[in-house]
Amino acid sequence: MTTPELAARHTALLEVDADANRQLTTLDGWRRFIDSSPAPPVLLSPRDLEQLSPTARDLYDDDRLGHHARMLTVATSFVEKTVICGRRLVLLNRHAISARRGLMVSGLPGTGKTSAITQLGRSHELLDRARHPNIADRIPVLYITVPPAATARMVAAEFARFLGLPVRGRSNMTDIIEAVVGVCTDTRTGLVLVDEIHNVSQVTRAGGEVSDTLKYFSERIPATFVYAGIGLETSELLAGTRGAQIAGRFTLVPTRPFPYGDEWKRLVATLEETLLLHEHPPGSLVKLDRYLHNRADGMIGALSHAIRGAAIDAILNGTERVTREAIDAIPLDHAAETATTSPSKKTARK
Repeated sequence: MTTPELAARHTALLEVDADANRQLTTLDGWRRFIDSSPAPPVLLSPRDLEQLSPTARDLYDDDRLGHHARMLTVATSFVEKTVICGRRLVLLNRHAISARRGLMVSGLPGTGKTSAITQLGRSHELLDRARHPNIADRIPVLYITVPPAATARMVAAEFARFLGLPVRGRSNMTDIIEAVVGVCTDTRTGLVLVDEIHNVSQVTRAGGEVSDTLKYFSERIPATFVYAGIGLETSELLAGTRGAQIAGRFTLVPTRPFPYGDEWKRLVATLEETLLLHEHPPGSLVKLDRYLHNRADGMIGALSHAIRGAAIDAILNGTERVTREAIDAIPLDHAAETATTSPSKKTARK
């Protein structure tokens, strides 16, 4: 590959990354997320590598760094279960006039909740595009996150912001809701993803009003609503009468840390296959699968962060391989680090 070709590819990948970094909570950002799936760089042979100029080598390495920095979504059993359950509910709700059922995705941080619901959204949107080709005015999926200490107006404004609707200081709740419902109805929105729903507490007045607003949206918009959050089974979202209504209408899909077993081993193998390093022995991470389980405490987010971080370091320091020592050097989130340093984990690692 010549220097101009590498430069052109490098520029294209930078543009893809810039698009991917746009927020999912806007229609433009969501559509770019659906459309962006860059092919990984080609790992050059030793001979081709030697022929690169210093500038071309820098561009080549930077493309590999970008590849490892991107978060890979792996089709785990949890992601597959979420997608299947979500699509089932969409079909069951298609002809429902009222009392449409929803989906709740719950679990600890780093267990893949957001990845699961966004993959459900991707699946739904791509299917809708296939059914309605060359129609640009459809918005099959709407994605928002619930802000901390949210009020009903803030949540309604998040709906409007995704759709690109102006929300002025003098806009009242009725104006915002009617505008959102009108656009969603006209553009055939069939799936509404509400992330960080654990920020809603039914025991506070503001939280109760947020819950009522979401319920009203679900009654006015003919779509399937999907909630995702931390520990929803025992959260204040399900407290009181309002919480009982949610529990009675939403199917719960819980996610937990992966146990050490065949699926964990396949997960490690899949992540290892994505590595683009010149000196990494194939299968060496698979041999460390039990250590990696202890290191990440069974969390897919921590595992991905550790492997991708070690791969980035391997390119920067020139070792071109991921080792146990390299993974040990990657700081993980506090929860994983605490679990790793607990007495039981220390014993398991020996």
